[in-house]
Amino acid sequence: MIKYLVAVFAVCFSFNAAAATSEVLQKSQASWNNTPIKQMNLENPEITVVRIQIPKGEKLAWHKHPILNVGYLTKGELTVRTEKGEVLVLKVGDPIIEVIDTWHYGESTGTEDAEIVVVYVGNKGDAITELKE
Repeated sequence: MIKYLVAVFAVCFSFNAAAATSEVLQKSQASWNNTPIKQMNLENPEITVVRIQIPKGEKLAWHKHPILNVGYLTKGELTVRTEKGEVLVLKVGDPIIEVIDTWHYGESTGTEDAEIVVVYVGNKGDAITELKE
């Protein structure tokens, strides 16, 4: 009986492990607007993961991020604009290597609410976003 259970477990485990896949969605040494990513000095590293939900038709305030961050759009459509007029349109499943120290805003431009999961990498206590006054 034990041999049977071990065999069943092994088959199930092998089947699930074989289903795992990975895909590089984006790899770059620059943000989405081709600005090179600067070397970071992380003396006390801290990673923050944030889910941001933007109702359809809503526009975020002008802001910038002083630290490295990357995101992945999980719902809707998001259009990002910089002060220089650069534009990026994200669809569901699109990654973004966000601009650093660049004033920009995002707008939910699809037919449903937008949702993006963002990972910020900095030192403990660093601000992740600064609003423009």
